[in-house]
Amino acid sequence: MMSPPLLSGQVKGVLEEIASGVAVRLGVVAPGGYGKSAVLREFARAFEDAGVEAVVVDDAHLLPEGELLELRAAVERGDRPVVVAHRPWPRPRALAALAESLGRVRPALMPEPLTRDEVRAVLPAPARGLAEFVHRQTGGVPRFVARLSGLTAPEVPAEVIASFRADLDWLEPDVRKFLLAAEAGAALRLDLLGGLLGLDGDAVGDVIEAARATGLLGPDGALLPIARAAVAALSRTDRRIAVRQRLAELQLRSGGPVLELVRPLVGVAGPEMAEAFQAAAVEALPSDPALAARLLAAVGTPTAEVAVRRAVASAMAGDLDAALRLADQVIAGDSAHRGAAAEVAAIALAHRGQLARSTELHRWSPSATSGAFAVIGQVGTGRLPSAALPPAPPTMLDGAASLMAQGVVESVTGPATSALSTLVRATGLLEPAGRSVLLPDTPAALAALVALHGGELPVAESVLDRAVATSLGGALMVVRHRLLRAWAAMLRGNLGSAREALLALRRAGRPLEARDWLFAVALEVGIARRDSDLATLKRTWEQACEAVLRHPVDLFAFLPLGEFAAAAARLRDQHRLAHHLGAARNLLRELGDPPLWAVPLHWSALHAAIIAEETSVAEEHAASLAACASRSRYAAVVSAAAESWLDVLAGKVDADRVEGAARGLHAVGQWWDASRLAGQAAIRTSDRQAMVRLLDCARLLQGRVAGSGGGAGAGAGPGAGSGRKQSEPVAESDAGKLSDREREVAELVVGGLTYKQVGDRLFISAKTVEHHVARMRQRLGCGSRAELLEQLRQIVG
Repeated sequence: MMSPPLLSGQVKGVLEEIASGVAVRLGVVAPGGYGKSAVLREFARAFEDAGVEAVVVDDAHLLPEGELLELRAAVERGDRPVVVAHRPWPRPRALAALAESLGRVRPALMPEPLTRDEVRAVLPAPARGLAEFVHRQTGGVPRFVARLSGLTAPEVPAEVIASFRADLDWLEPDVRKFLLAAEAGAALRLDLLGGLLGLDGDAVGDVIEAARATGLLGPDGALLPIARAAVAALSRTDRRIAVRQRLAELQLRSGGPVLELVRPLVGVAGPEMAEAFQAAAVEALPSDPALAARLLAAVGTPTAEVAVRRAVASAMAGDLDAALRLADQVIAGDSAHRGAAAEVAAIALAHRGQLARSTELHRWSPSATSGAFAVIGQVGTGRLPSAALPPAPPTMLDGAASLMAQGVVESVTGPATSALSTLVRATGLLEPAGRSVLLPDTPAALAALVALHGGELPVAESVLDRAVATSLGGALMVVRHRLLRAWAAMLRGNLGSAREALLALRRAGRPLEARDWLFAVALEVGIARRDSDLATLKRTWEQACEAVLRHPVDLFAFLPLGEFAAAAARLRDQHRLAHHLGAARNLLRELGDPPLWAVPLHWSALHAAIIAEETSVAEEHAASLAACASRSRYAAVVSAAAESWLDVLAGKVDADRVEGAARGLHAVGQWWDASRLAGQAAIRTSDRQAMVRLLDCARLLQGRVAGSGGGAGAGAGPGAGSGRKQSEPVAESDAGKLSDREREVAELVVGGLTYKQVGDRLFISAKTVEHHVARMRQRLGCGSRAELLEQLRQIVG
């Protein structure tokens, strides 16, 4: 039970006057639930203790006129104490006269809601945070605080909600209707309330005053949270629907928003709310497309137009099955909306990797945006457009789509810088639309693909970061942007960041569409290959093969395909990819072997051939890269690196040439490849001076500065993959016993890497790593491997 009521300073003063024999004449005025009755009980007890006969009247607003006049006469006589409590409304003339007489004697006592500290004081030992919850729910109204006095957890029990039935049942119909409007969020909308109640402004004001007098409203005129829950739960459903429907009609007539009015009626109301549901769906689409789809589903038997809008909402929410089903129904009918439905289906199929079929549907749709997206699809499947795009309407979407098509065409017919500039401009043009547009791909994703293929990693990272920040393309594109951002991290050798992106996707638990799944699996394969994690590579390989089967070869999937080619060679399973690699080469030939798209694929194929020890095949890809060398800076860098790789494998190590090629790769963002080239050259040279120089170069490009004791810049490269935090060693004397190289080995061993993985990181053999570990164990005097690891953890932090 709640503790006894707290008495305000005013009440205590009146009690002292009563005890001293003063003939108190006083009005007590407050809405219902504010504790007037409790105050009157204290006064009555004080009069009784003082032996004084007094007139103490509660709920005077309910008395007939005659009794009110008698009370006024008693006040005017002044021969005995009179205390009268009443609500501020209703205020009949006789009650107003009584209040006026009492007010001439002294100002009325007006109890106020309890403060947070007072709520905490009256609750019996509330749990931490419970008093704040009770105050927030009740606004401090004492009656409602008392109803929540037995809470043990911050939630309102059903029996407490049920206790409000007595507060609501006796209310006048107009007041009940106002409370339903207030529950819908329209308590302060006098224009809507007038239309709802059918009253003029003065009469609406009277209804609001009557509602305030119940104590159910807060100082701002809105329902208290606990009262709002009670009104929603205890009101008849038909009345609640009728009020919200009428408010929505009035709001639609004035052009105002209706989403918050009709949101709770989804699944409750029927076709009578069709117009309001459709208007609310338009409001919900940019921020909550799933809700927009539910609103449109509640319309009842939809028209073709509503079906297309619902398909758009479903697609933007990521429910491509529903989008394709709805769009197909409209396409199969005879309607003016078949073209719009075809555009939705085309976009959904693009996300599912069916770019050829998507392009056919875009070409069938008459819209200007579909025409631009059809051009992108044509290029992506190996066909250059035969005619220029017709002029598009001057909207953001049409303008951005036109620039996207232009940029993709430029990527195969012109310089990469021109294509990248065009796509970045398309991204900037579409950013204000943010999440409210349905796209087969965003200009940001296409710009990132061009940048990744052209060695412009900072541009890729920047444009993707902005796309994520502005929610470009909505929820449907979030995964694609994050996967491409992780791809850039992988190329830089920041495997920890790329791995964390994949883990975040798994934690989200959302199924990936074919295109996103292809990139996600390729990322996992690429990270495992760079980390020399053969177990993960084998475990993921079957998924990789399935992902390739589900996603036909197109121009925009070359990055995963190249990664799979290297992994297939590592696992001696090249035949599984032979058909797809052949299709990729045919696609390039049909487009005229554009260097931007050809170079990364040849580079990956070169590494696959090196891994498989197919020297002649590697030489063919190196020759193809050499043929592209004059077409772009990136092609020249990769071609030089390819020649260095072949020389290194042949045992011809020119330290100057290798270092120049490695630094070139580093400059275009391929830090892992750069470090790997220098490290492999160092292993294969017999020149001790060249070996030391190349090892230092490899560590530097990997993110480790030679002689620094293993400290790496955060996220600087593969060396940062161990995730070790910088800290001071615990055992300084023991730390001094280790050489710089031994400290490097110690960091990686403590990080859980195998000897082979450590060797791959440091460009030494696993046997050499084992020797380093044995020497460290001897120097530190450790009797077991467990003791050694404990010592090393203290040394390297």
